[in-house]
Amino acid sequence: MKTAIITILSLSLFSVTVFSQSSDNTQKNASTTISDLQSRWAIANYELKDEKQLKAFQQLVADAETATNAQANEAGIWVWSGIIKSTFAGVKGGLGALKYAKAAKVDLDQAINIDGDVLQGSAYTSLGTLYYQVPGWPIGFGDNEKAQALLTKAMAINPDGIDSNYFYAQYLLGEKQYRKAEQHLLKAQSAKPRPHRPLADKGRQAEIAVLLAETQKKVAL
Repeated sequence: MKTAIITILSLSLFSVTVFSQSSDNTQKNASTTISDLQSRWAIANYELKDEKQLKAFQQLVADAETATNAQANEAGIWVWSGIIKSTFAGVKGGLGALKYAKAAKVDLDQAINIDGDVLQGSAYTSLGTLYYQVPGWPIGFGDNEKAQALLTKAMAINPDGIDSNYFYAQYLLGEKQYRKAEQHLLKAQSAKPRPHRPLADKGRQAEIAVLLAETQKKVAL
């Protein structure tokens, strides 16, 4: 009887160890996938132009979909799939853009359903941005009230973030809240560099500088 109990306990401990190792490996795989998508997105978004950029994003969209199919429970991968598709929508433009904007919305909704706080609330930032950039009904799903709610939530999660402040400022500028937009752009400008994302930070800071100059002209009027 004693031997049987020891055997059961040993098997239980072995199962816990295997489960823990499996969970760790899954998280490592997800982190590697996210890092790869992030770095390739930055190159496609900030360094490539024209046909090379389109082809890079087409491949990124396909690879992101493969990643979400393989790791469907990883919220961070859904976030980056959504970011890639929403950026591609902007790059592509025209009638085909809305298809990718809608697909991005689906991915970001899925990320929020799994874990909205993942990657410092990036899903709320990206989805909020989509809501104010996409046309409203009957063409698209754009909705400024939803945009504000999502962007405000993102700010609550990551009040000092470069992206949370930049995209909220972009929204505020569209709403003609120039002074408030300026405050958030200055905050975005002073955000700490993100680990392993120098190209993305450099590109975003350039965008912040342009938008800040535009905003300060409006503040001065």
